[in-house]
Amino acid sequence: MKKLLASLLVLTAVAGLSGAALAAGDRGSISVSTTANTEIAPDVAELSFAVKTTDSKSMQKATQMNKEASDKVLSVLSSMLTPANGDYIKTSDYSASPVYTYSSGKRNFDKYEVSNRVIVHTKSIDKVGPMIDKAIEAGATNVDSLNFSVSTYDAQCNDLLGIASKKAQTRAGLIARTLGTSIDGVKSFELSCNANNYSQTPRFYMAKNMMADTAESTAAGSATSISGGVIKIYANVNASFFVK
Repeated sequence: MKKLLASLLVLTAVAGLSGAALAAGDRGSISVSTTANTEIAPDVAELSFAVKTTDSKSMQKATQMNKEASDKVLSVLSSMLTPANGDYIKTSDYSASPVYTYSSGKRNFDKYEVSNRVIVHTKSIDKVGPMIDKAIEAGATNVDSLNFSVSTYDAQCNDLLGIASKKAQTRAGLIARTLGTSIDGVKSFELSCNANNYSQTPRFYMAKNMMADTAESTAAGSATSISGGVIKIYANVNASFFVK
């Protein structure tokens, strides 16, 4: 019986020490969230043009027509780019296929359609409007997308994350002092950075009447007006600091 009581006392003492150690290691912390942002004028534009041709009798003819139109579009756009600044042009998403219509549950051949996509990447923001006009004049049938971006995005994010991180530390230190303590190391740190382009041009298509209007305006000495607006870059920090 004495041995059993002694064993129970030892176990109780060990449990007490474990509880004390756990309490000692349970450190308090303060969590804060901060942000930093900036607005920058875009210096890069990426445009996507499509050249579509059709023929009701011959795939070969539709293909030849597309080649001629695509060559003209590539030529006129290439002449407006500055490769030394990182400008480039490429083709993608080439397709050639028959088009069918359906009537009374039956499939009927309609025409052959050939499509070729041309993508332009340029830092000449001031030339975006004229590029659209010239591409349409040369034979582009669709302007599928126009996106603006900032070439210094990574550097801007790094700067903003540094600012937001310092704000997080300062804010945590202020809260800690108000509570009669001080921060004592980092418990966790989460970072993120993203851009919101307020003026991103929506996807749009050029119909034949729009192409005619563009040709007339170009002949009159004016060009399609395109504005890049500004791009807002956000940095977010969620941090947790130990206190003592």
